[in-house]
Amino acid sequence: MQDPNRCLWIETTFLTYIPLVLVICNCISDMTGENISNSSNKYSILLPTYNEVENLPIIIYLLIKHMNESGFDYEIIVIDDGSPDGTNEAAIQLQKIYGKDKIILRPREKKLGLGTAYIHGIKHATGNFVVIMDADLSHHPKFITEFIKKQQSANFDVVSGTRYIGSGGVYGWDFKRKLVSRTANFITQLLLRPGATDLTGSFRLYKKDILEKLIKSCVSKGYVFQMEMIIRARQLNYSIGEVPITFVDRVYGESKLGGSEIIQFAKSLLYLFATT
Repeated sequence: MQDPNRCLWIETTFLTYIPLVLVICNCISDMTGENISNSSNKYSILLPTYNEVENLPIIIYLLIKHMNESGFDYEIIVIDDGSPDGTNEAAIQLQKIYGKDKIILRPREKKLGLGTAYIHGIKHATGNFVVIMDADLSHHPKFITEFIKKQQSANFDVVSGTRYIGSGGVYGWDFKRKLVSRTANFITQLLLRPGATDLTGSFRLYKKDILEKLIKSCVSKGYVFQMEMIIRARQLNYSIGEVPITFVDRVYGESKLGGSEIIQFAKSLLYLFATT
C-alpha cells in the first residue's frame, strides 16, 4: 500500500518544478530557433541559365536541401535566357514542386549576357544578400553556408569561392585546361594585384547594395565580368573574404567557354591593367 504522505510529496514536487522545467525547455527551444534562423538576413540565390534542362532539377534539389538544413532564409531566382532546350519549362515544373515563395522565375527572351542577367535578377531579389553561382553543377550548394559564416565573421562586403587555396581544387579538367586556368590567374595576379586568389570564379556572396554598385561600375562582358567585379571591389575598398571550394566540371551539356572568350579575357586584362 502506497504511503499517502509520499504521494503528496511527489505531487507537490512535480507541480512545483514542472513550470520551471517548461521555462527551461522553452528557453532551449528559443535558443535553438535562434541558431536555426541565425539572423534576420535573407539570401537571394541568382541562377542564370542557358540550356541547363538536365542540370537545373539537380541543382535546385541540392539548393533546397542544403538551405533548408542551414536554417537561413532564402529564395532562388532563376533567370533563363530563352533556352531552346526547355530549361524554362523545367523551371516552371520545379516551381510547382517547391513553391513560388522559394523558386522565383524571371526569364528573358534571349541571351543577353551574364552582367545583365544579374541586374535583372537583383531587381526581383528581396534578400539583403545575394549569392551568384553557376547552374551547371560546378558549384556545390553546400559551400553557401561556409560563405555566410565567413561573411558574418568579419562583416565582409564580398565572399568569393576560391579553387586556389587550402582545400580548394578542380575536378574533371584535363591538364591543358588546368594549365590555361592557372596561367591566366597567375598573369592576372601579377598585373592587377587584386587581393583575391581566384578572379575568374563565379561562386560568390555579396551584400546586395555592394553588388548593385559593382555591377554599375563594370564594363566587361561575358566571363571577364567576374574578374572585373573583384578588381572594382578592391578599387572601391570593399572587403573581400575567401572560402576554399571544389569546382567540378559540368556533367551534362557543353561548356560555354570558347576561343572568343579567351581573346576577350586577354583584351579585358590589358584594359583593366591600364585603367585601375
